[in-house]
Formats: sequence, structure tokens, C-alpha cells
Amino acid sequence: MGTLYLVATPIGNLEDITIRAIKTLMSVDGIACEDTRRTGLLLKHIRDMYSRLVHDTQENGRSQRLISYFEQNEQRRIPEIITALKNDLDVALVSDAGTPAISDPGFRLVRECLREGINVTAVPGPSSVISALVTSGLPTDKFLFLGYPPHKGGKRMQLYKSLQKSLHEVKATVILFEAPHKIIKTLTEMQEVFGDIDITLARELTKIHEEVKSKKISEWLLLYKDRAPKGEFVILFHEEVS
Repeated sequence: MGTLYLVATPIGNLEDITIRAIKTLMSVDGIACEDTRRTGLLLKHIRDMYSRLVHDTQENGRSQRLISYFEQNEQRRIPEIITALKNDLDVALVSDAGTPAISDPGFRLVRECLREGINVTAVPGPSSVISALVTSGLPTDKFLFLGYPPHKGGKRMQLYKSLQKSLHEVKATVILFEAPHKIIKTLTEMQEVFGDIDITLARELTKIHEEVKSKKISEWLLLYKDRAPKGEFVILFHEEVS
């Protein structure tokens, strides 16, 4: 049987690609990816910047097939990928950025591979969750990652209220993702539940305009009242830290 490789890719700075990730992406038979165009550009960058390493890895002339794999077609693609793996083909799974299957499709494919006795190997690398946490100045000994908040307002508020109760016992740094067009609404709802606490927002991680700053929720709301939020956000807070 082949192997499914979970390959982490850069979250911003393309130089963060690891040597092992390059070798894996250049040697597998297929790459399952959210956006074939975006992954195609990454592969082009790898070939342009690391031509010697690519040449040494691709001595057999292997060419990778890009397989479109995202939330809407996940169930349809899984049998196709499983069949390829059972036919001794190696497949890499990548997301648009960072570690695959983190708030992205992937765990169902991994679960099915394990059920079928197919080897699954992680090729670790960039993660916006960890990058934001270690640069936030918040406690790192325990953290709770919740991904994106629920779409429905009632479920979001239910989550925040449950979280507020549990944090008195867990005492962990909380980490969430949020899109720029939803960040104001999310912060407003969090202020309603948690009060005007300090919030760290991380955006544009590893890029030229990387920003990791802490302010009161009211200060963030005032800032974004006059300036449209841009970039995907990582939200972090710890109620015990002022």
C-alpha cells in the first residue's frame, strides 16, 4: 500500500517550507489540495527556488497529479484517494496554508485510511495556532483551540457562555480563528459574555506586515470602527492575565 502524507505548508512566508516537505511533495504520486491553483504556485516556487533539491528528489521523473479536495467534495474524493493508496500510490494532503486537517477538511480521510490499514505520516511544519500562541505573551502551558466559532449566533453565544464557566477550572489560553468580515461581530459578542477583557489578535503571520497585539475588546472595536479589518485573524485570550 501507499502512504498518506499530511504535509504542512507555509502560512505566509514561502521560505518556511521544510526540506522534508519539499522532498515529500516532489516524490509523491498525487497531492490532494484545497485549491489546485494555489498549490500549483507553491510547487512552481519550490521548483524555482530549490531546483537542485527537486532534481535530486525527482530522478525518476515522477510527476504529481493535483487532486481537488475541499469540504464540498470531500466525501466524493475519499474513495478515489483510498483506491490510489491501495494501489501502492503515495498521496500528500495539503491545505491552502499551514498544517492540513486543522480547521480544514482532512480528518475523515485520515480516519478512513486508518480503518483500511493505510499508513498515515505527518510532515510537520508551520501552524498559525502555535505561531500566534508563542508570540502572544500569554501562558503556553495549557491552551484550548476552538477553531472558527459556530455560524449561528445562538450557538456562538452558547459556546462563549459554556467556555466562561469552564475556564475557571481549566485556566487555559483560548485560541480561535475568525474571518475579517466577522471579527467585529465576534468581538462584540465576546465582550457581552466575558466583559471588556484583554484580547490578543494575530494577523498576517510570517508576512511583512505581521501583527500580534493585545488590547481591550473596546479598543479593538474602536480601532476597527474607522479601519476595515484585513487578513485572517487568530484570537487569543486568558482571563487570568491582565
